Amino acid sequence: MPHACNLCHIDLHDVSVTRGGQELLQKVSMHIHCGQLTVLIGQNGAGKTTLVRTLLGEFPHSGSIRHINEHGRDIPHLITGYVPQHLEFDRDMPLTVLDFMAACFSRRPVWTGVGRKTREEVRAALREVSAEDLVDRPLGRCSGGEIQRVLLALSLHPAPDLLVLDEPVSGMDANGLQLFLDTVTQLRTTHHIAMLLVSHDLRLVREYADHVVLLDKTVLVQGQPDYVFASPEFSRVFGREEVEA
Repeated sequence: MPHACNLCHIDLHDVSVTRGGQELLQKVSMHIHCGQLTVLIGQNGAGKTTLVRTLLGEFPHSGSIRHINEHGRDIPHLITGYVPQHLEFDRDMPLTVLDFMAACFSRRPVWTGVGRKTREEVRAALREVSAEDLVDRPLGRCSGGEIQRVLLALSLHPAPDLLVLDEPVSGMDANGLQLFLDTVTQLRTTHHIAMLLVSHDLRLVREYADHVVLLDKTVLVQGQPDYVFASPEFSRVFGREEVEA
């Protein structure tokens, strides 16, 4: 079990998930600290998706998931933002980024028009993720990286306590990848959000992570990137070539 700390954090203690008689997670204990980027790694089938869906409230679990302030007191009503790996939609649909986001920002049907207040709210949200120039672009003409920044903008409203990024840079080109990760890095400090990134890109993990958790249905090892990458558990899961890469 992780040691106690004096930082605001999301505390998972002995979180287990069983579905269809199969134990998918076994007593997972870890902290996701506010203002830091925690990266979850592991092979396919290690339980990463199960953990994400549990944090999103989709899977029942035993154990506890708590939002704790710097004084060790519980904060009720954990708000979780989520950016998926990709967005499935019809690219020929006549829908702009403004229309897409306005549908989430306002109860008013977008086909009746977008009011000035909602337009400004959308612009401000996009500005936070360096994507204001996309506001009037058809969603189907956005690149993968641009769509992920739009989803990132949406995930920040309402302001989350925990932001879950589920392999959001998969398939991005180099420019889109750099811009997305630089934006996430900036948000980490300016918004003081607890961030959990799921990634298979170990080079990216080395460069951007504050804290790394190696999962194989339970937590095998966790800590700073260099500590985890040098561990025998990491070598056993990924092989020595990955350790030395």
